Amino acid sequence: MPQLDTTPWFTTILSMLITLFILFQINISKLPFPPDPMSKPQSSHMKTNPWELKWTKIYLPHSLPQH
Repeated sequence: MPQLDTTPWFTTILSMLITLFILFQINISKLPFPPDPMSKPQSSHMKTNPWELKWTKIYLPHSLPQH
């Protein structure tokens, strides 16, 4: 029974990995990149959150009376 020749496997696997890497890089580079956040003008007014309109109290263990 003949032996399986495995000498070209390294070259085949390495070239496949390099090709996959290049293809993924090309696909990722086509995706839209979000703009720089500093390029947008900063608005001076603050938005109100719904929880800022309500009175809430958080009971922490340190705020409870000592017994």
